[in-house]
Amino acid sequence: MLKYIDHTKMGRSRLGWLDSHFHFSFAEYYNPENIRFGVLRVINDDIIQARTGFDTHPHQDMEIITYVVQGEVSHADSMGNEHTLSRGQVQYMSAGTGVFHSEHNRQDKDDLRLMQIWILPDKRRYKPNYGDYRFPLEDRNDQWLPIATGYDNQKNDAPIKIHQDINFYATILSPGKSAEFKVGADRQAYLVCLEGEADVNGVHLSARDALEIVKEDVTVATSGGCHVFVIEMAYDDECYKRFNLESKLKNAPIW
Repeated sequence: MLKYIDHTKMGRSRLGWLDSHFHFSFAEYYNPENIRFGVLRVINDDIIQARTGFDTHPHQDMEIITYVVQGEVSHADSMGNEHTLSRGQVQYMSAGTGVFHSEHNRQDKDDLRLMQIWILPDKRRYKPNYGDYRFPLEDRNDQWLPIATGYDNQKNDAPIKIHQDINFYATILSPGKSAEFKVGADRQAYLVCLEGEADVNGVHLSARDALEIVKEDVTVATSGGCHVFVIEMAYDDECYKRFNLESKLKNAPIW
């Protein structure tokens, strides 16, 4: 089963220095029927203007992945890490018992676009941890590049490990190319078209659109080229019920 997510109907925030699309309830955007998709709690598509950014702020009990689409992000945290990453590169942080960090666009002119992704951990109170990986952009050309997976997954050689049963892949498809993606009978996935346009099992996606996938294998095809990522995870019955509008999530945490 597939559910198309139109980016023009997503939650929005325009703060001058920051322009965001919220895939799920976040900040001033709240929809009780759109809190999460399985263990996926947040996907924010952020454009950050030059010489601005998120000043130091706290996080706790969340697995956080940042995927850079354009520009450069400069990260600093209370664990002593200071790094700058560019297009196609990824940073990750297990907030665990608590961590402070900042993210800035230190460039003089160019905007920074990044995807902020929060995943619920398999348990609370992990020791905080940070890492990053400088994936060569071409490693995802016309193929799925494994980016992140759970610590216990021996079948996925993704270099980034997090405290949850997920698999994170990205691809940049050339015009006229396609890529299959298998979602098992007990799994679901969330796919985002970052750039370009794609057709997924007959559903057309423009840039920033997304697709909920439940228990269905898909083929991503493009006529003009596209940049896509997908996060695959265990099937979640509450998510399935919401997907069919049979019930609402109750007592869901709001950040």
